[in-house]
Amino acid sequence: MNRLIELLAIGVSLGSIYALIAVGFAVIFKGTRVVNFAQGSILLLGAYIVAVLSPHVGFWAALGFGLAAGALGGLALYGLVGLVRHGDHMTLSILTIGADVLLATELARRVGSRVMPTGDPWSDGVLRVAGLTVPHARVAALLSALLVIGLLFVVFQRTAWGVSWRSAAADPEVATLMGIRLRRVRGASWLIGDALATLAGLFLVAFPNTGVEAHTGLLALRAIPAVIIGGLDSPEGAVLGGLAVGVAETLVAGYGDELGFLGQGAGDVTPYLLMILVLLWRPSGLFGSREAVRV
Repeated sequence: MNRLIELLAIGVSLGSIYALIAVGFAVIFKGTRVVNFAQGSILLLGAYIVAVLSPHVGFWAALGFGLAAGALGGLALYGLVGLVRHGDHMTLSILTIGADVLLATELARRVGSRVMPTGDPWSDGVLRVAGLTVPHARVAALLSALLVIGLLFVVFQRTAWGVSWRSAAADPEVATLMGIRLRRVRGASWLIGDALATLAGLFLVAFPNTGVEAHTGLLALRAIPAVIIGGLDSPEGAVLGGLAVGVAETLVAGYGDELGFLGQGAGDVTPYLLMILVLLWRPSGLFGSREAVRV
């Protein structure tokens, strides 16, 4: 029983990291109808900057620079997407794939074969409570995700920008007629979405992982099943999807011996299997908006 509870605790903490990335995906998609496939390279950019700067300015200052780099990277991507004025949403999403390849290739060249620690204050410490062992980094990830996502939902519901964001997502033309500046709202969506990915990246490379590597950006792909499960245009669903993916992945990996018939690496493919099962039942995701089609 203790083993199950420990795996659930680790799974929830890992799921909170996936939830941060998935909410970033959902915020950008809901605000602009574009799937930002460059989240992984932005995640790597922020983590790389923190790893480079932390030995010189300390972790917390480096964290600020890393988050700023991720946010500005998202804003730059939005500017790039905005250059294609007559492209449909599919074309713009494919454009982000090209941007991702270029940025990820350059960052991988800079990182090379090194493993770069971020100098985070949690190091390899673990929390032991009632026979359970959970890394400090994962506890910090869970608390940070709760705080950040909670504040974000308050902003969506209680602030003028949140009302503008929801109005622009519901009907851009009407929002424009009401005086809402779509470019400003959409730019903020990209800024917030990529800042969330950067924050998640810092926890993904922390213990039990060893640091920033050339392929770190690929870890963001784990959040794609999470946002698809929850619904591409639902930040609330993205949170649930992230938790579901994190728990499912951890449980399957933790009980690898008992589930040996599934083969090695079953935990890595579990999120995608879960995604397929959900899509077979509900193609728009658990909380995604269903499109009405006139026939």
